[in-house]
Amino acid sequence: MNAFVAAIDDLFANPDIARTVLYRSSGVGDGVAVRVIARRPDREVAFGDIAVQTSTALFEVRVAEVANPAEGDSITLDGETFIVQGEPERDADRLIWLLDTRPA
Repeated sequence: MNAFVAAIDDLFANPDIARTVLYRSSGVGDGVAVRVIARRPDREVAFGDIAVQTSTALFEVRVAEVANPAEGDSITLDGETFIVQGEPERDADRLIWLLDTRPA
Protein backbone atom coordinates (compact mmCIF):
# COMPACT_ATOMS: atom_id res chain seq x y z
CA MET A 1 0.00 0.00 0.00
CA ASN A 2 1.40 3.39 -0.91
CA ALA A 3 1.00 6.60 1.09
CA PHE A 4 -1.71 7.95 -1.20
CA VAL A 5 -3.91 4.86 -0.76
CA ALA A 6 -3.40 5.09 3.01
CA ALA A 7 -4.43 8.76 2.96
CA ILE A 8 -7.60 7.94 0.98
CA ASP A 9 -8.41 5.17 3.48
CA ASP A 10 -7.94 7.64 6.35
CA LEU A 11 -10.31 10.15 4.71
CA PHE A 12 -13.02 7.52 4.25
CA ALA A 13 -12.56 6.33 7.85
CA ASN A 14 -12.94 9.86 9.25
CA PRO A 15 -16.48 10.23 10.72
CA ASP A 16 -16.40 14.00 10.08
CA ILE A 17 -15.86 13.50 6.34
CA ALA A 18 -17.36 10.15 5.31
CA ARG A 19 -20.62 8.39 6.08
CA THR A 20 -21.78 4.79 5.98
CA VAL A 21 -24.53 4.11 3.43
CA LEU A 22 -26.35 1.08 2.10
CA TYR A 23 -25.33 0.35 -1.50
CA ARG A 24 -27.56 -1.86 -3.66
CA SER A 25 -26.50 -3.14 -7.07
CA SER A 26 -29.35 -2.51 -9.54
CA GLY A 27 -31.24 -1.02 -6.60
CA VAL A 28 -32.37 -4.42 -5.28
CA GLY A 29 -31.38 -6.90 -2.61
CA ASP A 30 -30.09 -6.48 0.92
CA GLY A 31 -27.20 -4.28 -0.17
CA VAL A 32 -23.84 -3.76 1.49
CA ALA A 33 -22.63 -1.09 3.89
CA VAL A 34 -19.94 1.11 2.32
CA ARG A 35 -18.29 4.39 3.24
CA VAL A 36 -18.91 7.42 1.03
CA ILE A 37 -18.09 11.09 0.95
CA ALA A 38 -21.40 12.81 0.18
CA ARG A 39 -21.62 16.19 -1.52
CA ARG A 40 -24.88 18.08 -2.05
CA PRO A 41 -23.93 21.10 -4.18
CA ASP A 42 -26.44 23.28 -5.99
CA ARG A 43 -26.16 23.35 -9.78
CA GLU A 44 -27.42 25.88 -12.23
CA VAL A 45 -29.20 24.38 -15.22
CA ALA A 46 -29.93 26.56 -18.25
CA PHE A 47 -33.12 26.23 -20.27
CA GLY A 48 -32.74 28.74 -23.08
CA ASP A 49 -32.73 32.17 -21.44
CA ILE A 50 -33.83 30.79 -18.08
CA ALA A 51 -31.47 29.43 -15.43
CA VAL A 52 -32.79 27.18 -12.68
CA GLN A 53 -30.84 26.30 -9.57
CA THR A 54 -31.30 22.72 -8.41
CA SER A 55 -29.81 20.61 -5.64
CA THR A 56 -27.75 17.54 -6.49
CA ALA A 57 -26.35 14.53 -4.68
CA LEU A 58 -22.86 13.34 -5.55
CA PHE A 59 -21.19 10.46 -3.78
CA GLU A 60 -17.54 9.43 -3.79
CA VAL A 61 -16.92 5.75 -3.04
CA ARG A 62 -13.69 3.77 -3.03
CA VAL A 63 -13.10 1.37 -5.92
CA ALA A 64 -11.95 -1.11 -3.25
CA GLU A 65 -15.52 -1.18 -1.87
CA VAL A 66 -17.58 -0.93 -5.07
CA ALA A 67 -15.70 -2.35 -8.03
CA ASN A 68 -18.27 -1.77 -10.78
CA PRO A 69 -20.97 0.78 -9.98
CA ALA A 70 -23.59 1.25 -12.67
CA GLU A 71 -26.55 3.37 -13.59
CA GLY A 72 -29.57 2.14 -11.65
CA ASP A 73 -27.64 1.17 -8.50
CA SER A 74 -28.95 2.79 -5.32
CA ILE A 75 -27.50 4.47 -2.25
CA THR A 76 -29.49 4.91 0.94
CA LEU A 77 -28.27 7.61 3.32
CA ASP A 78 -30.20 8.43 6.50
CA GLY A 79 -33.37 6.82 5.13
CA GLU A 80 -33.23 8.72 1.82
CA THR A 81 -32.54 6.69 -1.33
CA PHE A 82 -30.68 7.96 -4.38
CA ILE A 83 -30.37 6.28 -7.78
CA VAL A 84 -27.09 6.40 -9.72
CA GLN A 85 -27.65 8.20 -13.00
CA GLY A 86 -25.25 8.41 -15.90
CA GLU A 87 -21.86 6.76 -16.17
CA PRO A 88 -19.81 6.62 -12.93
CA GLU A 89 -16.42 8.34 -13.23
CA ARG A 90 -13.11 7.35 -11.64
CA ASP A 91 -10.47 9.74 -10.39
CA ALA A 92 -7.06 10.02 -12.07
CA ASP A 93 -5.51 7.48 -9.67
CA ARG A 94 -8.37 5.00 -10.26
CA LEU A 95 -9.08 4.77 -6.51
CA ILE A 96 -12.40 6.61 -6.19
CA TRP A 97 -15.67 6.55 -8.12
CA LEU A 98 -17.77 9.71 -8.43
CA LEU A 99 -21.46 8.81 -8.60
CA ASP A 100 -24.04 11.32 -9.77
CA THR A 101 -27.45 10.48 -8.34
CA ARG A 102 -31.08 11.56 -8.31
CA PRO A 103 -33.69 11.05 -5.60
CA ALA A 104 -35.52 7.71 -5.85
